[in-house]
This record gives sequence, structure tokens and C-alpha cells, in this order.
Amino acid sequence: MQDAKWLEVSMTVDPELAEAVSEVLSRHVSGGVVVESNVRYNDAEDEGTPYGPVRVYGYIAIDEQIEETRQKVAEGLWYLGRIQPLPEPIYKTIQDEDWMAAWKQHYKPIIIGKRLLIQPIWIPLEPGEKRLAVKIDPSMAFGTGTHPTTQLCMEMLEDTVQPGKAVIDVGCGSGILSIGALKLGASHALAVDIDNAAIISTKENAAANEVLENIETGLGSVSEILAGQFSLKQTPLVLANILAPVIIRLFDAGLADLTEPGGTLVLSGILDSQAQGVIEAAQAKGLRFIEQRHINDWVVIRLER
Repeated sequence: MQDAKWLEVSMTVDPELAEAVSEVLSRHVSGGVVVESNVRYNDAEDEGTPYGPVRVYGYIAIDEQIEETRQKVAEGLWYLGRIQPLPEPIYKTIQDEDWMAAWKQHYKPIIIGKRLLIQPIWIPLEPGEKRLAVKIDPSMAFGTGTHPTTQLCMEMLEDTVQPGKAVIDVGCGSGILSIGALKLGASHALAVDIDNAAIISTKENAAANEVLENIETGLGSVSEILAGQFSLKQTPLVLANILAPVIIRLFDAGLADLTEPGGTLVLSGILDSQAQGVIEAAQAKGLRFIEQRHINDWVVIRLER
């Protein structure tokens, strides 16, 4: 494909919208979605903290389906824009090139909580690094570590993972939460998603983190787990970083039943304005509210059965 042309579709959005936009674009682009963060450094030894607006972009092959694909992208972004306002996407035609390598320079490790580190897969660990590194390929799927909901969940893992116990991750995306749980001592993780691209991404990231033998993946959601299609039906810790309306629907499908009595359910992907509705849906299923934490307008909620 020496002379292939691509249509670049890009949007510059606030960090809290980056993963939602990425999820829409990932359905239609080739080679994954790029989330290009600005990084602020306090000094020469600072590892860097993402800040400010981020650029989300991907590439669509210019072929006989290009107009149809472009229309699908526009429709997906329009529906997302009904939830929160979005800028218009920018389209640009480019020649085939090694664009997958060009953006890697913008990624830096992200420090999470007291023990974790999200590490772009191509950056070697610093000698003597004491944090538990979760290696992620940010181009691959929903769940790159740049979004507040992912960071909130990762931080919450430090307080909720029980070493030697299993976890269930509903809507696993890139597998980042399951991998983080395993790094913190979980014995086994069941990671499910309704998108096959997420399953592929989770397996590849798990292999990069040398935890593939401890993670079970599969297409499905709450109903498939409860129906016995996987090795686990209940665990002491259940994770779901999705979106608030989806979480509320999953309660009707039996989300609370995945959590063992006395166990913990960690929920994110929730805007501050939606948190009370999620808490009430959880309480209606017998769960007890423990705490919630915020980054900007996003919330992670911890519940106990």
C-alpha cells in the first residue's frame, strides 16, 4: 500500500471526554485511536502529568466505503454530543506514512495513587522503579489511562484488591483494570466486553504485562457471566468502568449479584451529575454506599454488598 491515502479524523477535547470520543472513533478507524496528551513537567526529574485539552484522532482508509464510514463517524459523534457538547471533527487527507510511530513521543508514564504506574508499552522502565507498572498500548482500545475515570478506578484498586482473591471486570476495554488488579495481588481476573477489539487488546496487554495466564477473557457482559459461560460467577471485587446509563441497565441484568456477600463493587464512567442516580439504583439492589471520589466532573463510586 505504498500510495495509499488516509483520511485523518481528529477532535481536540477536554481530557474527560477523550475516552468517549476514542470509543466512537475506534469503531471505524484503522490501527487504533490516538489520544495525544500535553504533558507538564515540574523539573528535569519529573515524570510528567497530562494536562489541558487532548487531541483524539485516527485514520480511515480512503476506499469505496469512505463516505459511508465518514457518515457513521459523524452519527456516532452526534449522539455523543447530545450528552456533552463536542467540537466539530476535523478531516484531513494524508499519504500513507508511519503515523503510528510519530505520536508515541507524546506519551509519558502516569503515576497512580501510592503504588501504580501506567507505562506506555514502548517506554522502558526507569532503573530502580519501585511502582507496579501496568504496561498499556494507548493506541489499542478504550482504557488508556489518560481519562479521569480510569485513573480513579486504578487508584481505588489499591484499597479494594484482596491479594489472592479473584476479580471480575465488566466492560474491560484495554484490560487496564484487570491487569492493575493482578499486579496488586489478585489471583485471577475475568475480563469481559461486548467488543471483540477490546478482548484482543486485553489479551495483548496482559501478555505484555506477563499476566496472561491469570486473566480469562471473553465476549459478554453480566448476563453471560451469571449464565455460567465463564469460570466465575461471583468475586469479592467487581469492577465496571463504563457509562452511568449502561451501569444502571446492568443492575437490572444482575450486576449486584456478581459481587460476593461482603464484597465490593467499584463503578466509574460516571459524571458527577449522574452519581446519585447510580447510587440509588445500587441501593435498590441491596448494595451499601461506601464512598465516592472525584477528578474534575467524573466520579468513582465504591459500594459493598
